[in-house]
Amino acid sequence: MTELSRRNTIGLGLAGAAVASTRLKAQTPAEVKIAMLVPLSGPWARQGILEQMGARLAVEDVNAAGGIKSMGGARLKLVEYDAGDSSEKAKDAAQRMVAQEPDLVGGFGCWLSSFTLAATEVTERAELPWLTLSYSDLITSRGFRHIFQSSPTADRQAEEELPMIMELAQKASGRKPAKVAFVGDNTASSVSFMKAMRGHVVQQQGLTIVADEVYTPPLTDATTMVQHVRSGRPDFVVLQSTNVPDDKLLADKFAEFNMRSDRLPKIGGGGHWAVPELLKNAGAENLEGIMVGLANWPGKNQAELEKRFMAKTGEPWFGHDSIFAYVHVMILKEALERTGAADRRKVSDAIHALDMTDGPALFFPDGHLKYDEAGRRVGAKLCVVQWRDGRPVAVYPPSIATRDVLWPKV
Repeated sequence: MTELSRRNTIGLGLAGAAVASTRLKAQTPAEVKIAMLVPLSGPWARQGILEQMGARLAVEDVNAAGGIKSMGGARLKLVEYDAGDSSEKAKDAAQRMVAQEPDLVGGFGCWLSSFTLAATEVTERAELPWLTLSYSDLITSRGFRHIFQSSPTADRQAEEELPMIMELAQKASGRKPAKVAFVGDNTASSVSFMKAMRGHVVQQQGLTIVADEVYTPPLTDATTMVQHVRSGRPDFVVLQSTNVPDDKLLADKFAEFNMRSDRLPKIGGGGHWAVPELLKNAGAENLEGIMVGLANWPGKNQAELEKRFMAKTGEPWFGHDSIFAYVHVMILKEALERTGAADRRKVSDAIHALDMTDGPALFFPDGHLKYDEAGRRVGAKLCVVQWRDGRPVAVYPPSIATRDVLWPKV
């Protein structure tokens, strides 16, 4: 080899190394974007704000711990979009999100199932992996590849809630309820939930439906519905509203008719029934004893995280919406660590491959993180909290329960 050839070879080698270095830098960006799309305005805004608080804390925790280590310490960046107060606005926001942020690797949110159904039509076309706490069975019944539902579905919750309530009632009061009343709105999650409950679940439990009230949110007056419930003389009431203002109206109206939960047990559905905003609006007395069936609640393992959350946000507790947002950020972080690349398709594949009993899995009461082919979290179970002395406390399952359930003896 001549001196000139040797120099050319070295030069080509150095140039190749420079190109490889440039490509490596391009593949390991300084920051990686994930999205949050939740209602930050309208009647469901409080739930979206609680998700926002949990998500922001999670992103801070990831970045404070060194970012995405498999990507050279790349920092997570949260981009936030408002789903608004309708399915149409949620879908529009999703379209803006995927158009304005082409380098997103994943996201989470939408909260209300109707919003999630609309927005994920957009995210699925964009092949953007999407995590949600929304309950409707339809979300993961469409054959989508990139949707991941961390909650038990509404159908599953309907299957579990009545047997669980019957068991808790029998244990606490010594008698088995025989009559039930239903009050709920007509959003996607509620419709899915109540369809199964009205059908075979009621028959299996030997219950008689003595009132069945359905309304379109937002609720303006609950008087007639509550009167119908009172006339039916149920042993307990299932309340399937989906926002804090409606919850407050229902709690107030039952109290006005002398049907607080020390006389007539009530079971609300969803995390909105256990937020501080409801306490401010409805008051501890009207909420006392109301039980809430929901998809997740912080257990004993999250005591330290709860303290940090409360100190940072000024919130009086760390609940359903905030813990879901926190763990969804951590799931996306775990997927990024495994892929080592800001590639949404690889992130989606990594989420499908998760099968964990540590890390983010510990933020679920069952302690397991795995999604099936449809995108439903395997083993997801219903939780119950009960309002006691101005605070929701876990009463079921035993893995997170801190108090026994209260149920009227007569």
